[in-house]
This record gives sequence, structure tokens and C-alpha cells, in this order.
Amino acid sequence: MRSDIHPEYKQIKATCACGAEFELGSVIDEMKVEICSACHPFFTGKQKLVDTAGRIEKFKQRYAKHYATKEQQDG
Repeated sequence: MRSDIHPEYKQIKATCACGAEFELGSVIDEMKVEICSACHPFFTGKQKLVDTAGRIEKFKQRYAKHYATKEQQDG
């Protein structure tokens, strides 16, 4: 096996967008992540609903007529 062909593996600090820092091993010098176990909904148990550009309202407006006719048939 040839020597000096593998990158150096070192301990680094990864930083999350929420501000949490944690250590891990990597060949890169620094790492920035968007989400970690301190802020991910699966681990925290808190669900964040982000409504981007009013998509929920657009959906309700588009299908309002359908829901209105269905309620009249049911009721």
C-alpha cells in the first residue's frame, strides 16, 4: 500500500445554524450544517410548520369550491 496518499483525519468542531457546536472527525477543516439533533423536530418533539409564500392559503382558495360542494352534499 502506498503511503502519503490519504488525507489527514482530524477532530473538528461542526457548527449548526441554531448555534450548537459539536465535535466530530473529518478530513475537512470546518463544517457548518443547517440542522442538527438539537434543533431537528424528530429529536426535539416540536414540529415547526413553515408556510412558504402562503402555499396553504393558495391551496385552500383553489379547492374552496370543492370543499363547499362536498359539505352541502354531506349536510
